[in-house]
Amino acid sequence: MKNQFNIRKLFLILPLIFTYSLVFQQLNAQNDKKNSIRISVNYVKIMNEKVFFEIKTTSKINKKTIGVPNLDLTVYNEFDNTSILLSRLTTDMDGKSIYHLENLNSIQTDSTNLYTIKIYFEGNESFKKTHKIISLKDADINAKLITKDSVNYIIATLRDKATNKPIESEPLTIQVQRLFRPFELGKKLNFTDENGTINIPIENKIPAVDGILTFEVVLKEHDDYGTVKALIKAPIGVPIVEESTFNERTMWSPRNKTPIFLLIIPNLLTFGMWSIIIYLIVNLFKILKSST
Repeated sequence: MKNQFNIRKLFLILPLIFTYSLVFQQLNAQNDKKNSIRISVNYVKIMNEKVFFEIKTTSKINKKTIGVPNLDLTVYNEFDNTSILLSRLTTDMDGKSIYHLENLNSIQTDSTNLYTIKIYFEGNESFKKTHKIISLKDADINAKLITKDSVNYIIATLRDKATNKPIESEPLTIQVQRLFRPFELGKKLNFTDENGTINIPIENKIPAVDGILTFEVVLKEHDDYGTVKALIKAPIGVPIVEESTFNERTMWSPRNKTPIFLLIIPNLLTFGMWSIIIYLIVNLFKILKSST
């Protein structure tokens, strides 16, 4: 009797095990069909202006890596086993989004003075859930322009803001803002000295509207500090003579700026043609009347 009872239990359990394994396999198959998402984050700080995080989501679909649009992302500030919700974002058609901060003081650091930001994607029917964590420190660049012996110099100092200690042996890029993209000055790397300082002469004469140039001193995509940028405006460029004819009456101007001769001559020709036509019509009527 006992053996029969055990056999009956076994027959009851086997279908349950089979059903469970089948459901588990289906769930795994659904997960395998989902694509993976890669989240990349770039931290950018522009001195005395703004702080933001450039976020991009990509996925490899049909052997091509493309930006993934319309993904809902959540931004958290994490510190000392605490997680605070900062914002909810949605990627654009290129898979990009930007999270702006007033400054880094609006979020909190952990006990080691590290700012930790977590970008979380909870997944959907097409993509697996994933997250990206970025940890960074706060750095400042203090930059100024001086003139010595008729030569202009940019002096910039890189410091860790938490400790106020200079950051040495780090490359800073000097570039000037142009219409499409910044123009980098010099090809060699400018490494900070033991005081965290670089001293770079500006010897080339650079053309600029009204002679005003905007220089950028940049620490690019540093592992600890991200991208930090300081801007300097200086009237040391070669003034560009503006040759624009936008507000003048030219052949390529808009209608309200049509050259005067183009307004007068065509109207005179039109008036003259209609005068001849009217004169001929009047004479025809006279001839018709005289013949009758």
